[in-house]
Amino acid sequence: MTLRAAPSLDIVVPCYNEEEVLPETARQLTALLDSLLAAGNVTSAQVHFVDDGSRDRTWALIEQLHQADPRLCGIKLSRNRGHQNALMAGLGASTAAVVVSIDADLQDDPAIIADMVDAYRGGAEIVLGVRSDRGTDSAFKRLTGQGFYRFLKGMGVEIVYDHADYRLMSRRALNALAQYTETNLFLRALIPQLGFSVATVPYRRAERFAGESKYPLSKMLAFALDGLTSFSTRPLRLITLLGFLVSTVSFALGLWALSVAVFTTQGVPGWASTVVPIYLICGVQLLCIGIIGEYVGKIYFETKRRPRFIIDQMLGDDEVVVQSAKMSAIHTMAD
Repeated sequence: MTLRAAPSLDIVVPCYNEEEVLPETARQLTALLDSLLAAGNVTSAQVHFVDDGSRDRTWALIEQLHQADPRLCGIKLSRNRGHQNALMAGLGASTAAVVVSIDADLQDDPAIIADMVDAYRGGAEIVLGVRSDRGTDSAFKRLTGQGFYRFLKGMGVEIVYDHADYRLMSRRALNALAQYTETNLFLRALIPQLGFSVATVPYRRAERFAGESKYPLSKMLAFALDGLTSFSTRPLRLITLLGFLVSTVSFALGLWALSVAVFTTQGVPGWASTVVPIYLICGVQLLCIGIIGEYVGKIYFETKRRPRFIIDQMLGDDEVVVQSAKMSAIHTMAD
């Protein structure tokens, strides 16, 4: 099989309050760039740190890193817009032939980027980093993580088990991704819809090098809800089934209450036939209204066509990169 020529490489690193880990992340990524260039696996390489509205010294450190090594570039968003939007800012600013996205916490092994590049040169347009085990997770996180993937698959969402946002994408795949302009981003399920050839690279996920996790339980639940409602209408269909079941149960309860009232003297007049159906139906209605509200809310935000993010500053940019980033940030209404 003929290998592709060595590509240019950009690495996108979303950062939110990562001052404790950023110097080590930069050191490891710089060493990786040097080894890839020395081996001839890439023709050029840069790192784009995306500061997602950090409240600590993350941006000041990015400025220092850029001064020390111009290959370490920076993008500063005007405010916190979330991990997925920060990723899109970095992807949109990149002009390399291949782009790798990786988190700043060093839990994803940077060394396998070389394997990702090899898979691209072998013909893959998208290369996914997939965890080989969950040995570093707590029992609770392991249980909830596995449940997350199973639940989404059960709801009809196409997603790769144990793959987060550690991936390589070719320029062809990135151009296709740019055509998806929705505000509610869930890249783990969006990337498989592109339809290009996909390869996977296994790796062992390490513990966070320093700092604290930016994904507590509340954010994990919100992220799962976004993924579900962005890619599946199955909950709405389940509402229809639930309505049918509630109607059946309510009808059966009505027959039971009627039989008690007619054939026995044990029933409290009017209690069963009134209270039980009211509690049951009201509870189901509130649940259904909440689910429908999630979808209506997403429609509301999509129709506003607001920018995903606004770039405040860029380091190591040129006019082409700036225009590319602006085009990724701004949505335009279809003609």
